[in-house]
Amino acid sequence: MTGADAAAGGGVENGAMLNRFATAVLRPDAAELAAARGGIADGLGGAALTDTAAVVSLFNAIVRVADATGIPMEDHKAEATAEFRSAIGVDDFAAADEKGHRP
Repeated sequence: MTGADAAAGGGVENGAMLNRFATAVLRPDAAELAAARGGIADGLGGAALTDTAAVVSLFNAIVRVADATGIPMEDHKAEATAEFRSAIGVDDFAAADEKGHRP
């Protein structure tokens, strides 16, 4: 969610707070993550923070598993990881095409 949908929480109870946390997990801003984490802990309690972190982690893991199974990588991911993939030799794998995508 972005823009007004994110601010409104997508119509989900506590959605704005949950979206803030999920977004903060994927960003390099430690202060924002701490604030989002604190908001959930203070507003919903420690158990809700644990559940929220578990769900965000699971969704992140699912994407990584999908990528590892050979599902084609999106062009923006291929562009963003080109230097890294080249440095560690991923592009030399037999299953990678010229963009680093899996067939």
